[in-house]
Amino acid sequence: MILVDTGPLVGLFDPADASHKRCQEILATVAEPLCTTVPVLTEAFHLLNPESIGAQRLMDFVSAKGLSLWYLNDQALTRAFALMVRYADHPMDLADASLVVLAEASRSHKIFTIDRSDFATYRIQIGHYQSAFEMLG
Repeated sequence: MILVDTGPLVGLFDPADASHKRCQEILATVAEPLCTTVPVLTEAFHLLNPESIGAQRLMDFVSAKGLSLWYLNDQALTRAFALMVRYADHPMDLADASLVVLAEASRSHKIFTIDRSDFATYRIQIGHYQSAFEMLG
């Protein structure tokens, strides 16, 4: 499974976005299922004009099961808040924190992101071990 951050969702579906072509090229090479979180999807729709072709394409992609959604339960939300406090000097927003929690829950290290500097900093905690993300993008 590959986790998907906000930047690629905007880049993939907004033809005017500077990363549009690069995101499409990367998506064309992906064979694994894609998954994101509700905070990431919310952020993507916030950045896309609600009446734009990009927003409609993203809706269609999610509806066609091109991207699965992971919902934060109480425990996951508590962990996300703890990560936001831990990385406060960076700072980490809820969308990024939710992806780290998803990575921990799914034991998936791959992420499709444009925001390489943030995800190069974040660590996935699995048991006593911390590991880095493997980034596409």
